[in-house]
Amino acid sequence: MSRIYLPEDASKARIREAENARRNRGEIVKARSWGQVSRRDLLKMGLFTGAGLLAPIGGLNPFVGNAGASIPTGAPRSPLFGAREFSQPMYRFDVLPRYDVGLLNPAPRGHAYSEVLQAVPADLGGGMGPIEGRPGGDIWAHQRWAQFYPQKCFNVSQQGARPNTIYNPGVPSGLNNGIQASKTIQPRFHPKFPVQDVNSVWTFNGTVPPKLAQVRYGEPVLLRHYNRLPPKVEDNNGFGRHTISTHEHNGHHGAENDGFTGAYFFPGQFYDYHWPIVLAGHDTINPNGDDPTSKGFMPLDNGGVAPIPGDWHETMSTHWFHDHMFSFTAQNVYKGNAAMMNMYSGLDRGSEIPDGVNLCLPSGVAKSWGNLDYDVNLLVQDQAYDANGQLYFDIFDFDGFLGDVMTVNFAYKPYLEVEARKYRFRILNACVSRFLKIGLCDANGNAKPMFQIANDGNLLPSPVTLTEMDEQGTAERYEVVIDFKPFFGKKLYLVNLCEHADGKGPARDVSLGEALSGTSPDPCVGRFMEFRVVRRPSYPDQSQVPGVLIPNPDLSTIPVTQTRNFYFGSDGIQLDMSDSIAAYIGTGKWGIGTADGKPKYLADFNVITAAPKYGTREVWNLINNGGGWDHPIHIHFEEGIILNRDGGRTPVPPWEAGRKDVYRLRPGGTVSISIQFRDWGGMFMEHCHNTVHEDNAMLMRWELSGDGTANLAPLPTPYPTPQGVTFNPNPIVL
Repeated sequence: MSRIYLPEDASKARIREAENARRNRGEIVKARSWGQVSRRDLLKMGLFTGAGLLAPIGGLNPFVGNAGASIPTGAPRSPLFGAREFSQPMYRFDVLPRYDVGLLNPAPRGHAYSEVLQAVPADLGGGMGPIEGRPGGDIWAHQRWAQFYPQKCFNVSQQGARPNTIYNPGVPSGLNNGIQASKTIQPRFHPKFPVQDVNSVWTFNGTVPPKLAQVRYGEPVLLRHYNRLPPKVEDNNGFGRHTISTHEHNGHHGAENDGFTGAYFFPGQFYDYHWPIVLAGHDTINPNGDDPTSKGFMPLDNGGVAPIPGDWHETMSTHWFHDHMFSFTAQNVYKGNAAMMNMYSGLDRGSEIPDGVNLCLPSGVAKSWGNLDYDVNLLVQDQAYDANGQLYFDIFDFDGFLGDVMTVNFAYKPYLEVEARKYRFRILNACVSRFLKIGLCDANGNAKPMFQIANDGNLLPSPVTLTEMDEQGTAERYEVVIDFKPFFGKKLYLVNLCEHADGKGPARDVSLGEALSGTSPDPCVGRFMEFRVVRRPSYPDQSQVPGVLIPNPDLSTIPVTQTRNFYFGSDGIQLDMSDSIAAYIGTGKWGIGTADGKPKYLADFNVITAAPKYGTREVWNLINNGGGWDHPIHIHFEEGIILNRDGGRTPVPPWEAGRKDVYRLRPGGTVSISIQFRDWGGMFMEHCHNTVHEDNAMLMRWELSGDGTANLAPLPTPYPTPQGVTFNPNPIVL
């Protein structure tokens, strides 16, 4: 039986009991989000066990049986207020405007505005503080600023829920379920659901649906991110932290723009993130952009292309950006700090016009690049709501948080009207802890084919035909092409086949028939999105799914300079409580070690766990230290290639044959990857992307130096305050 949620036919007495426990646990989450208690405090109070589980206390723990019964209580199901599945249209992503960078005021610059001061709200300590939260000085200046001066910018804010009156789907209403862009969109997850309170969700610009940034290789951009969250930390409706750090996952740029977990900024400040949008290997492979064999191109507005430096085999397609606040990533991302970014290149143009280079994947033909007509972003997330219908967050235990309601693009089980032709879907698992396994079927429950073309935003060497995808961990992006041509007048469904009993990882994968039967105790198993094939194509489908997409880089001539082992597991220890920011934010259950049988350390961004040398290639072995948990491990900055699983005992499947940035370990498993370190420097991270694991200390800092720039080795650790950023010049090096 599931240990997560009560069945729909639970007795009223059991539901009342579970709702009372959920409210009580919510008070603990609230106190922790306010900084009133740490996990250590909860342990001392006897509210959590040493293993990170809620103690068996009646009225608190959802797993305490009623009247001594052996079956756990579970938690109450989220109210749906009479909403039926597939009764609302799905909103396409809200496309962010691309402004000329000269319109920003103040104008961006390489160094932070640390000397330009403003009044700090009393709730943040008062006094004066810098207008930009980016740490000051040469160390945190934008690397190669003049060389890659931004040409376009995105101007966004993080703020509480409000109506969206300027929705821009980037497509005509006929391709967006008939929705008129002028329609005001209320911040709620279904028309029958209550409007979310201003501090229940904190999204980009405070609105739904989620936001999409469109960028192209060869055109540097800048994201100016304003923090307009409440200055009073208690104004969060029970969870979420008002300090943020924006991580562009998995951007190839300097660490000052990576959203380092310790480089967060405060309400009233902004942070300028500089994204050069260059191919990896920019300085060493085709550095002049004149190699006639290269397929590295920038798409131009006139329909042509311009050559760019770097390794064209490193071309990426689908990123996302989200909060990376130390110890509060799970709460803030779940609360709405998540957006996607499509990256366009000569190969992946976002246009179906052939020119001998363009792969002509489904997109459209109205523009020379960046068409969204048949290229659809899907942000999939499980959610939970309290009795009033407000977004709710809980920590059942430190294994992970699981919601009981499936949403797509912040909408409860929506439908999408499509034409009878090929579509591309960029699917992001934005869940806190839940793994997905997505299949496709028709209304009769018959499996139907898809073509997987990408994993983690990187086009595969070759497409893979399947009817159900592999299990997809948090932050992984799977891209598929679905050909709706044979299904005119019919309906198809995306189905989740991955069943959870707790947050440790998948309990099992169910068959399509079982998922559709409704018998799974996991309420998120089953159909969660409907496609209605309602029209013939507006114009001939010129798109393709080529047999060859993007081959992997050739590593045969690049020597391996070092092999490192990283062990992911429980029972981490704190290295240095006296000098760690974790000392006052709180410790966790999880840890990462670098030697078998040696200690695993809790997250501490003042500790450097690895320091690869600039310009080298290494092999990193990512090792699950057991316990039955599964960990999707994310390495910032550089893409890697999986060399083997479990020392070669487990075959690497074709959908993992390309480059990746999230590596699913599986229980007791090992993944060996090849990774290079090029072009930029600074402090980066490696962590589990089950964000509850990450926030409870399964995170480490690694550092790249030795490139001859002004970067020091090791770099001083930033300690942000509203009144300015200070530095610890002596981080600990393991």
